[in-house]
Amino acid sequence: MKKEDNSFVLRGAVVYSGSETELMAYEDAFVVCVNGVSEGVFTELPEVYKALPLTDAGGMLIMPGMTDLHIHAPQYALRGSYMDLELLPWLNSYVFPEEASYADLGYAKKAYEIFATEMRSGATARACVFATAHQEATLLLMEMLEESGLMTFVGKVNMDRNVPDYYAESTEQSLLATREWLEAVQNKGFKKTRPILTPRFTPSCSRELMQGLGKLAAEYDLPVQSHLSENLSEIDFVKELEPDVSCYADSYLRAGLMGKDRPCVMAHCVWSDETEAEMLKDNGAFIAHSPESNINLCSGVAPVKRYLAEGMHVGLATDVSAGTSASMFAAIRNAIYASKLRFRLYDENTAPLSFPEAFYIATKGGGAFFGKAGSFEKGYLFDALILDDASIPTARTGLSVSERAERFIYLGSEQLIRAKYVSGERVF
Repeated sequence: MKKEDNSFVLRGAVVYSGSETELMAYEDAFVVCVNGVSEGVFTELPEVYKALPLTDAGGMLIMPGMTDLHIHAPQYALRGSYMDLELLPWLNSYVFPEEASYADLGYAKKAYEIFATEMRSGATARACVFATAHQEATLLLMEMLEESGLMTFVGKVNMDRNVPDYYAESTEQSLLATREWLEAVQNKGFKKTRPILTPRFTPSCSRELMQGLGKLAAEYDLPVQSHLSENLSEIDFVKELEPDVSCYADSYLRAGLMGKDRPCVMAHCVWSDETEAEMLKDNGAFIAHSPESNINLCSGVAPVKRYLAEGMHVGLATDVSAGTSASMFAAIRNAIYASKLRFRLYDENTAPLSFPEAFYIATKGGGAFFGKAGSFEKGYLFDALILDDASIPTARTGLSVSERAERFIYLGSEQLIRAKYVSGERVF
């Protein structure tokens, strides 16, 4: 085979999701990348690929890069602080003041450099990212993420009600600024970083703003990200603000911000009832499960196992800063922990998430928002991590690759990532 850019072979202990409940694991295998796309996993390297450059990982773990479906870049500086309130007072007391400070581009540059550096060095290959309401700072973030090597969707946040005056936009300002931002993004010619419309959530977006954003989504053919049914007080507030909608999700659907032809990510869905869950499923919406965030803000535990069983799109999210870490390894652990609490306290008829299920939503489940990503199956975008699990001491011998992978997720860290590839390009 002719050597091409982004074409190579990795050799090591390979693990990836075959399905929601099954890990595919190989003690010694070859993962083939041709022009940034996986050709599959082979226990013996086919002759056609033998001319490609080979990197032997020396038996280290090789697994797909992960997708963080929901993270707030401007909140990264707040990690590990102010976990004493529920959602709505937390936003007003801490988050809105911090995000407003990104009007200062000097501060934005300093904070976003830290964020982009951390994202580059972690397990995340793809992410859906909230910025702030500021055009210039959002463009700055996109430039930094473009340089990081990750594949991202980034959104300028929209808000025109129930936000402090120092941070709020008018409806007209918000729509005009969003259009100007979209035009500026087109002029930048980004290849890895794409725009996504970002109404913060229904409590902070009037019906007029939501409808205007829906028109922009159609005009520019854009995906959408927002929050949904995270907290009981939030849901009650939506009922007061939008009494004629059938459920919280209906406020997005009516505005054209959700639909069969409008890809969207809805973070949380902790309290989605049957009507709302059916609406999400019918319209192909992705649920960004944010387990640590939901615990820290006393929101609850989403019924992720039920969503998976019903064939809904589910991915995993860190949701910094309500989540304290951008580590997708930690997010997998937290998803399993939270599901055990839900099983014991809410619904003993539904088993907790298994490790293969949590691994699936972190890789292939969330990766599907970006197309075919999060797997080493043939035709998938080639995102990969090489992990040095041998650096985690143990007296045990004869561990299977599946056992090694689970052990790494529980005991490993980002410092043990020895290489990272996104769409076939080596990030480090």
